[in-house]
Amino acid sequence: MTIKVKRDQSLAMRHIAHVRKHLISVDGSLEEGGDDAGPSPHDLYDAAVSACKALTVVWYAKRKGYPLEDVEVTTERDDSEERKGVYRLAATLHLSGDLSEAQRAELLSAAQKCPIHKLMTAVTTEISTVLG
Repeated sequence: MTIKVKRDQSLAMRHIAHVRKHLISVDGSLEEGGDDAGPSPHDLYDAAVSACKALTVVWYAKRKGYPLEDVEVTTERDDSEERKGVYRLAATLHLSGDLSEAQRAELLSAAQKCPIHKLMTAVTTEISTVLG
C-alpha cells in the first residue's frame, strides 16, 4: 500500500494525506507555525494506537460473543522526555455492556496486544527516505 502526502499551499504547513480512498488533513498546531487545520503527525501516531486498541477490543468481543456495547479509548500523551528517548502514552479503556470482570480483563489484555501497540513497542521499524 502506498500513502501519499501532498502539501496544500493555501495554508502555511497543511498537507493532505491520501490513504486508499480517504483524505486526512494534517497540520501543525498554532504554536508550531501551522493553522491547526488538522491533527499533527504526533496526534495521528497517538490516534493510531488508540483506534487500534478500540478496533481490537470490538473484534475480540465479537469473536468471543461477549455482550460489548461500546468502547471508548482515552489516550494521554506525555512527550516531556521525547528528546531523551522516552515518549509516554497512557491509554484508558472505557467498556460498556453486561460484561463479567473476567471478560473485561480479557478485553483489556486483547487491547494491550493490538498490532499497532506491538509495532510501537516490540518491532524494529526501518525507514528509508530517498529523493524522487
